[in-house]
Amino acid sequence: MEEQSAGFALADFAVFAAMLSVSMGIGLFQALKRGSGEATADDFFTGGRSMPAVPVGLSLCASFMSAVQVLGVPAEASRYGFKFLYMCLGQSINSVLTAYLFLPVFFRLGIISTNQYLKMRFGRGMQLLGSVQFLVATLLYTGIVIYAPALILNQATGLNLWVSLFSTGIICTLYTTMGGMKAVIWTDVFQIIVMLAGLIAMFIHGTVLVGGPSVVMEIAKNGSRINFDDFSIDPRQRYSFWSLSVGGAMVWLSMYGVNQTQVQRYISCRSEKDAQW
Repeated sequence: MEEQSAGFALADFAVFAAMLSVSMGIGLFQALKRGSGEATADDFFTGGRSMPAVPVGLSLCASFMSAVQVLGVPAEASRYGFKFLYMCLGQSINSVLTAYLFLPVFFRLGIISTNQYLKMRFGRGMQLLGSVQFLVATLLYTGIVIYAPALILNQATGLNLWVSLFSTGIICTLYTTMGGMKAVIWTDVFQIIVMLAGLIAMFIHGTVLVGGPSVVMEIAKNGSRINFDDFSIDPRQRYSFWSLSVGGAMVWLSMYGVNQTQVQRYISCRSEKDAQW
């Protein structure tokens, strides 16, 4: 048992180090590729507005796909049933609204920050208020999403909590600072592929262990987890079609429609049509 535990920990350390190394390498590559002599603010913050649709789209997916979501969403769906998939409908509604209402405004103005729009539309005071609100919200959110994977690594491998926190934070800061938006986007592409591969592998392995898809569906049915027909309008109910589709669309719209982390990504596309895709 000791040898297996040691091997498991060593493998975890290797994967953790490899993930950080690749991310750092992408940032360094983008910094060297950009060159110091020709670098501009637009190159750094928007990648020169030359990014294709696919990597930006994957980056948009990865930006809010934190350990909190990876752990929390399966737990919610397991406890409250398949109706949680209606959240995907909410996300689809949000995508359409963002692409055709919000995105054209930001893209055509040629701005770098959503707070620039606040200044243009409402004045300096509103720009300052928006900047402060974004900084506070991002600090609180980032603290949680960095702490969650650090805690998991600490429990699974024994890796010191502070080592995990600082290594992740420092590496992310370095590759972002060196490579700018292009480094962020291509690192997100790498990370989302790793995350999706892991989720698919767990899905397949878990299904095989239980005995196949039919057994999985039978267990879900017996546990009253196949519950797509919940159209209750009771606001006291945790989830329903309306809260997940309409409410979910509003929640995600605040993140993808006007949040700086997302807007800065899609305005880095080479055309408005690419950004909408």
